[in-house]
Amino acid sequence: MQMDKETQFSRIEALIGKDAQAILARSKVAIFGLGGVGGYTVEALARSGIGAIALVDGDNFTLSNINRQLYATHSTIGKAKVDIAAQRILDINPNCRITKYRFFYDSQTYDSIDLTQFDYIVDAIDTVSAKIELIKRAQAYNIPIISCMGAGNRLKADVFAVDDIYNTFGCPLAKKIRKLCMRNNIEKLKVVYSKESPQKSKFNSIGSVAFATGTAGLMLAGEVVMDLIDYKNAHCPA
Repeated sequence: MQMDKETQFSRIEALIGKDAQAILARSKVAIFGLGGVGGYTVEALARSGIGAIALVDGDNFTLSNINRQLYATHSTIGKAKVDIAAQRILDINPNCRITKYRFFYDSQTYDSIDLTQFDYIVDAIDTVSAKIELIKRAQAYNIPIISCMGAGNRLKADVFAVDDIYNTFGCPLAKKIRKLCMRNNIEKLKVVYSKESPQKSKFNSIGSVAFATGTAGLMLAGEVVMDLIDYKNAHCPA
């Protein structure tokens, strides 16, 4: 079959079809946390044609972000992550509708975002208390959410996996979240996690590499896209 006139989304349409691409264009996805993981998620979602993206992060770029964070460069040091990410998205897809929340998601801002407006939520937050609160609220509103577990202090890109929180192992952060999910009667939660035991940092700070955090971020984006278009049921019937 001949491909129609080329557009920037022609190659993804060749895989999922025009109807599925239209679903992505109508979808609104929120990414909480724009660090080493979240930045790659944003990039892949923008390039996949998500029609509306909400960016949630109160941080500015610093020099130590450059080794792993997609939008961190010497020219963006000191600038707000949500602003730089928004500029990048619009350069990729000028038709994307962007909402910026320039604050950290915490007890002071939990009620500042109406989660019911989103079709999907990505949790790429580092703080345990904020992660579990976002998870609780998303599930209370019956909004699909995927959560990233620990990607710091990892070196192996090929051992990240997608699974339910109750099937994870070897990840200290996942263990904490799993206990909190049990305590809050959360029966299931899709996560991306690493099967690699965390490496021991040679300094007091957490170590990180782009090929590990980036892999996690891209996997998050892939799950969001596949879930939004219901790929398994629509394209791979049992």
